[in-house]
Amino acid sequence: MKNTRSIFPFMKEDLGSRMTFIGGPRQVGKTTLAKSFLKSESQYLNWDDLGDRSIIKTHQIDPKLTTVVLDEIHKYSRWRMLLKGLYDKYKNSLSIIVTGSARLDTLRKGGDSLFGRYRYFRLHPFALHEVDSKCSRESTLELLKFGGFPEPLIAKSERKYRLWKRERLSRLVYQDLRDLDTVKDLSKIELLVDALPSKVGSVLSINSLKEDLEVSPNTVSHWLLVLETIYYSYRILPLGGPKIRAVKKSNKLYLWDWAEIESDGARFENFVASQLLYYCHFQDDVNGYDMELRFVRDTDLREIDFVVLKNKKPIFAVECKTGDKKISSHLRYFKERLSIPFLYQVHLGEKEWDEGTIKVRRWESFWKERVKELVAS
Repeated sequence: MKNTRSIFPFMKEDLGSRMTFIGGPRQVGKTTLAKSFLKSESQYLNWDDLGDRSIIKTHQIDPKLTTVVLDEIHKYSRWRMLLKGLYDKYKNSLSIIVTGSARLDTLRKGGDSLFGRYRYFRLHPFALHEVDSKCSRESTLELLKFGGFPEPLIAKSERKYRLWKRERLSRLVYQDLRDLDTVKDLSKIELLVDALPSKVGSVLSINSLKEDLEVSPNTVSHWLLVLETIYYSYRILPLGGPKIRAVKKSNKLYLWDWAEIESDGARFENFVASQLLYYCHFQDDVNGYDMELRFVRDTDLREIDFVVLKNKKPIFAVECKTGDKKISSHLRYFKERLSIPFLYQVHLGEKEWDEGTIKVRRWESFWKERVKELVAS
């Protein structure tokens, strides 16, 4: 499955011109993807291995290897300067691939000493077309059940998924958070992790979480940011407009592993959110567009689940339904008040029809259209 990753050919194309960084959640397949560019294990260096660490720190990498993968290098406090030195020394003879998550992702959020020396790609859990080029309903249901992380998806076993999830969450809380050294009370943040799956699909209330955890609102906000840094969850912001009384300070939270969510409706919404975030990040990382994923909600509680923006302008909106029901009245309401070219209602039923710019689509049909856009870009 490794070469079905959509970013693979674009990484291959850019590899010789600058360093290639692969960021993303733990166990999403970053190392597997990186190794697919290698011909031997000698080209793979892991910072956690003492022998490999010595080779990296002393710049003793053999340029005859032509390509190397540097894994977990972000655990070194001076990793930016180390990479700068390696690249400047070997850029004409060696292709460098770097994998990581939390600290590596901070490079995208400001200037740094590596500017102009790397391309950054975010690796997501599997999108539907990466699992099944035909985008079948069967593959959608498997993704909904087991999530998009390679190990449980390939195993297709509920028992193995439960064991994998328990191990992953334990490592996130007691290893990744400990490595960041920004959270002291790990037992309470574990309670937060337990609480968040039930919050998916609704506007997130910091005050409610504050009361449940018996900590300050600032502490909850900080913990949420940390969980986003280690790729446990992510949030999307509301979209405003002059013709609606939009909420401004609220946001909605989703999980990178949507299979954690028990409610069928919330799980499907999170799955769609994750696929749309994949769409936005691909357009950003590969095609250079400024993409955003948002939602619409007004003070009268009318809402559209998602709006995708390209270069600050809405290009389409998506409302999620588990069945092929009638068109949402909220879609009709916002259609008249927001300048969104196309509005979709996606579902897990069978019927499809159009009502002007509102299009009711099976999830698989909708996603096939998005994949065509990625290729065309």
